[in-house]
Amino acid sequence: MVKHIVLFKLKDEAPADKKLAAMKDFKNAIEALPAKISVIRKIEVGLNMNPAETWSIALYSEFDTLDDVKFYATHPDHVAAGKLIAEVKESRACVDYETIDN
Repeated sequence: MVKHIVLFKLKDEAPADKKLAAMKDFKNAIEALPAKISVIRKIEVGLNMNPAETWSIALYSEFDTLDDVKFYATHPDHVAAGKLIAEVKESRACVDYETIDN
C-alpha cells in the first residue's frame, strides 16, 4: 500500500473568511473523489483547528501503488479540487511512502 500525505499552508494575507470557504470547498471536493476515482482506497482531509500552527490543511490518502497515486494526481476531478484552494495556497508539502499490509 502507498500512503500519500499532503500538507497545505495558506497565505497569511488572504482574508480569513475566504480561506475558510476555500478550505471547506476543498475538503468536500476531495472527500467526494472516491466515487469518481476508483483507485482511491481511502481519503480524508483535516482542517487544522489550531491557527497558531504553520499548516492549515492535511490530506491523507491510501492507494495500492504509486502508479495509482499518479493516476489520481492527474485526474481532472482532482485537478479541479486543487484549483479550489489555489488562490489562497502559499505552499504544499507532500510525502508518498510504501507500507506492508498485514
